[in-house]
Amino acid sequence: MRSPLRSTAAAAAAAAIGIGVPALAVPVAHAEELAPDLVISTLPTASPKPGELYDHAVTVTNKGTGPAAHVSFRIRLTRGLDFPDQVKGCTYATLADHVRQALCELDTVVEPGASITVPVRFKALPQALMEAVEYGTGRTGETPGDGFGDSYRRLALTADSTADLAAEGDLVEGAPGSRVTVTATLRNNGPGWVRDEESDDQPALMVRIPVGTVAKEVPGDCEPFGTDGPTGPSEPGHARYVCWPADHTLDVDQSLDYTFVLQIGKTARNTKGQVTASSVYGIHPAFDKNPANDTAYLAVDVTGGGDPGTSTAGGTTTGGDTGGSGTAGSGDPHGQSTGGSGTSGATGTTGTGGTSGATGTTGTSGDTSGTTGTAASTATGSTTSGAGTAAGGTLASTGSDGMPLLAAGAVGVTALGGLVLVAVRRRSAGK
Repeated sequence: MRSPLRSTAAAAAAAAIGIGVPALAVPVAHAEELAPDLVISTLPTASPKPGELYDHAVTVTNKGTGPAAHVSFRIRLTRGLDFPDQVKGCTYATLADHVRQALCELDTVVEPGASITVPVRFKALPQALMEAVEYGTGRTGETPGDGFGDSYRRLALTADSTADLAAEGDLVEGAPGSRVTVTATLRNNGPGWVRDEESDDQPALMVRIPVGTVAKEVPGDCEPFGTDGPTGPSEPGHARYVCWPADHTLDVDQSLDYTFVLQIGKTARNTKGQVTASSVYGIHPAFDKNPANDTAYLAVDVTGGGDPGTSTAGGTTTGGDTGGSGTAGSGDPHGQSTGGSGTSGATGTTGTGGTSGATGTTGTSGDTSGTTGTAASTATGSTTSGAGTAAGGTLASTGSDGMPLLAAGAVGVTALGGLVLVAVRRRSAGK
């Protein structure tokens, strides 16, 4: 092996006599890799009326070091929105959960530091209410993925419209000690569809079990209702339940039925429970401007019983729209039946063994040993022991945060952002 000293000396000697020597290899620095970095401006928020056109534009700016020669721009709309027309260079499709999509290839090159303008146009349909729009491209101009960032954004908006939630009850007959089946129904009369996971106005049905009966079978999507929300899990034996769709979606003219199997107490008389169109947290939804059809009843006519509205032997309950159940006694594990009568609603009267709006006392006779009763509620205050609903609250507005419209694994196929955010709990006014 030739030593470095000898190699250097040989090269010097060769140079001295004019003999050419191959040049030594010198490392060459690689040029910085050039790549585009696209950023999209945000769309202005709006509250379009059904039929109105939203017509704005966003700016696509290349903040990278290389040109973006191929730019794919995508727009997705929830079911209450649609594209007013089809543009050349765009491909249109309707995806899962009624999501409408336009995928457009922009025939231009965006040089570093340059910007282009892209229009975003859609119209509000008659059923528009809680909507979302996704728009933008990938960082280098490729078709965007499911996440959001500087190049792909999301706009949540609420149309200038309403949705009318209505409750529907049931009437059944049964002998003391028998079991009966009742169905409580939540319906959306429109005109707007509802999907709300960004506020406490998630549509639901409050169900108060008729006094003198016990819920023996309960729908899986109904949970016991506590002070101001569901307490879970779904199980029989509670006095009050809240039922709601898993994806918090209720389309126009859609009805949801919740069936309960009740056992009638052996000393029960004609009785009725209450169903109320509400929210998961017992708050009247701000988008529902028609409270007249919010309340219905689950009536149980007991063979040989008294007038509807009476509870079990020992006293009567007065049917207030939002009140709690009567005082407790024996014969009802809810603490709502015999052994003493209380009152329900805001205007109940005192019965033997109980006081209006107060906690019931324990009974001493009947089918089973009774427990303490629930407290009566008022129309505006916070409730206790699963009693009445609270009032107030408004829809929450959101920015570009949220889940993608077609995120894989989203609960209930919550498309177009799914409108899935952690709900900020709006407590009732009396809290």
